[in-house]
Amino acid sequence: MAKDIFHNLVKTALQKDGWTITEDPFLILAEGIKYEADLGAEILLGAKKEDHKIVVEIKSFLQQSKTHEMHQALGQFNTYSFALKTQAPERTLYLAIPKHVYDDFFQIPFLQSLIKQYHLNLLVFSTKEAKITSWIKH
Repeated sequence: MAKDIFHNLVKTALQKDGWTITEDPFLILAEGIKYEADLGAEILLGAKKEDHKIVVEIKSFLQQSKTHEMHQALGQFNTYSFALKTQAPERTLYLAIPKHVYDDFFQIPFLQSLIKQYHLNLLVFSTKEAKITSWIKH
């Protein structure tokens, strides 16, 4: 599977934020079907040293039709999320998107409704600084 154009940038941003990349790609197996999410990562947080684990699917939204790419991303997110419930329920799935896409396209009220309806967790990143600008969990 081809890596997204921002794959290495997001990987670097996560590492700068203190995350350890544990899988690249993160394999998801669902009753004989193999999916590859872009990254698996974990971090130790807080005084209790709680281990937080995530899976990240990266989308560039560089195609001519952002609507079509959103349809694909939403379908992929829902499929991965469903499969992770049995394979790795301790992991939280995030869709990584560029900040300029979040600030523009993802602010459309209908898309905001979709994000809430489907509990779409977003990792928003800066393409200029290779850093995470927002974590949005639903």
